[in-house]
Amino acid sequence: MSALTKNLSLLVGAIALCALPFLVEDFRVFQINLVLIYAIAILGLNILTGFGGQISLGHGAFYAVGAYTSAILITQLGMSSYLTLPIAGLVCFLLGVLMGFPALRLAGHYLALATFALAIATPQLLKYKPIEHYTGGVQGLVLEKPMPPFELTIFGNELSEDRWLYFVILIVGIFLFWIANNLLSGRVGRAIVAIRDQPTAAAALGVNLTFIKTATFGLSAAYTGIAGALSALAVAYIAPDSFPSFLSISLLVGVVVGGLGSIPGAIFGALFIQFVPNVADQISKSAPWAVYGAMLLALAYAAPNGVMGIINKFIKRRQT
Repeated sequence: MSALTKNLSLLVGAIALCALPFLVEDFRVFQINLVLIYAIAILGLNILTGFGGQISLGHGAFYAVGAYTSAILITQLGMSSYLTLPIAGLVCFLLGVLMGFPALRLAGHYLALATFALAIATPQLLKYKPIEHYTGGVQGLVLEKPMPPFELTIFGNELSEDRWLYFVILIVGIFLFWIANNLLSGRVGRAIVAIRDQPTAAAALGVNLTFIKTATFGLSAAYTGIAGALSALAVAYIAPDSFPSFLSISLLVGVVVGGLGSIPGAIFGALFIQFVPNVADQISKSAPWAVYGAMLLALAYAAPNGVMGIINKFIKRRQT
């Protein structure tokens, strides 16, 4: 592909992304916002699981912490919604680093169980009475969506709160995907993969296993925390029951569906966990999760390496 063709493709893609929220109704924009948010969270988990080889069933906890950090800062301190995003990421990074220390001694299914325990405990801790003043307890917290800074109407649709949030989430998502791509395609990414594949050989070559593993866990948690903070803004309401343990499993499903160790695969994984349950519900009102499971099994059989595995095979065939 020539440079001109590539630049034209990027320009057309950018125009399409900018026009998309004005071509659909508000509810669809809200769903697209959730897809972008899930993509950021799945990318964070993929950094840990797909690239780092550490299985986590507890990233829903970091998602919840990020959401509550943003909500508490807004409701209690009156902080700007946008400023809460990096703070939520920092808080979750520190929690991820703390969680990363036990991960140094745990591996495989033991680490999965430890993180799953975190996912189960977090909703209960958020209901704890001594902190109910901040978290809202069982009733949760109600927020206001950020208002657009100016009025704009395109294709007969005005720049509503959801459409404005779309652009905010899109910019944050592009920035985070760019950072992940630069990190994982460089020396840091090679060190993470080396520890996953051959930890003894990586240590012999001078790779600091302790630092890389804990930093990977922290970075992964930070991405998921920022996604949680964005979800608090998009939904404008959070409660402990909004973050069940199934959320952590759904994020892992998104990683596998999109493709382990694939950065663009996070988009396909997010589309799956956002829309496939709705499709399954439309197919069968009595047993939607049975349909969901069947669709997941079919996809696992057809694409054992995820959606990006199929796309990569198609690209290789065209090149040959």
